[in-house]
Amino acid sequence: MTPAHVPHNIGFVSTRFAGTDGVSLESAKWAQVLWHYKHVSYWYAGKLDRDPGVSMLVPEAYFYDRDNVWINERVFGVRTRPTEVTRKIFEIADHLKQTLYQFVEKFSIDILIVQNALCIPMHIPLGVALTHFIAETGIPTVAHHHDFYWERSRFSVNAVEDILAMAFPPTLPSIQHATINTFAQQEFAWRKGASSVLVPNVLDFENPPPTDPPAGDFRAKIGLQPDDVMILQPTRVVPRKGIEHAIALVAQLRNPKVKLVVSHESGDEGLDYHNALMELAEQSGVDLRFAPTQSSPEVQFSTNGVPVTPLQEVYAHADLITYPSLYEGFGNALLEAFYYRKPVLVNRYSIYIADIEPKGFEVISMDGFLTRRVIDEVRRVIEDADYRQKMVDRNYELSKAFFSYVVLRRKLRSLITNLTGLDDI
Repeated sequence: MTPAHVPHNIGFVSTRFAGTDGVSLESAKWAQVLWHYKHVSYWYAGKLDRDPGVSMLVPEAYFYDRDNVWINERVFGVRTRPTEVTRKIFEIADHLKQTLYQFVEKFSIDILIVQNALCIPMHIPLGVALTHFIAETGIPTVAHHHDFYWERSRFSVNAVEDILAMAFPPTLPSIQHATINTFAQQEFAWRKGASSVLVPNVLDFENPPPTDPPAGDFRAKIGLQPDDVMILQPTRVVPRKGIEHAIALVAQLRNPKVKLVVSHESGDEGLDYHNALMELAEQSGVDLRFAPTQSSPEVQFSTNGVPVTPLQEVYAHADLITYPSLYEGFGNALLEAFYYRKPVLVNRYSIYIADIEPKGFEVISMDGFLTRRVIDEVRRVIEDADYRQKMVDRNYELSKAFFSYVVLRRKLRSLITNLTGLDDI
């Protein structure tokens, strides 16, 4: 006899669920798939744009919280830490652990889904708090790992190896681990001696976007002419996105009608890179524009009050997508390009080579630098409508097979069944 379906209250935990970063976007997709099976999602973070009625905002859990910034300044780039730093880490961790107890009690949480807070030490006290809370309660937990600390050079020299070994991530019997690419899955197994379920990033390819362009004239809003060629860089402004390659591409096209638009905000890692890109574009004669966007159409203003445009509208007006990242955990923006049927230039980062390219996608590819072949291919894609259409249609169908919600549903079924013993999804 098959057990009856049991809806669960799911508690999502991270430092931030807000904006268009990969963690925020993927967590929303997970919640959408879970809701289809009547599992109700609740949210705990230091920064939130979720419904306040199902959320618990704990400002001390945000990675830009003053005390957390103070800790990070004293534990990375050095090998020893002062006593007061250790004391501060565990004081904040104890406070955050109490808020986790409150969160679970307030919303009657059955299962935790920890999004990236147990793998990358942006907020060390939160990782410690989660590890202690899970160890004390044995609550069924899915730890979804987007970025491990050993993948980032800025964490390689540190004074918290003992804490990283304990909590980033912990290997506790009530935790099911999920990784987003095969390299991470293999490295996690080697370092921690634990298995994980590979859950790639996904989009809802079963429900394609509207064929008619959305209302609004994004081009006019940012000062483009109707016949301008809009090349879209749909990423945050951080160094690993390789946006200087997109600037070099536009410069080498030598076409004044080609304009480069960056659709996300700066700030996660400071403004130095943003300013350097502005200077490079000016020196290269490239028309570079920054246009803040949001994934949710109801969000109308960015964090600094600048009007924003829904991401769907931005993609609708783009002629070509550039994705010259030096490193990616997976590649949300690449899937978005496939979803909105746009041609894309990809710098062959390692995860693309391992997990995406073998599926047979058709992109303009580069290997760390631009060549004449790449420039010629970009020109052909922009000018040849039939060639461009065949390319994007093939990519959409492949994405539907390998990176759709059907895939996520299957993966979540495995994870939750392993935790509960019931086929609850």
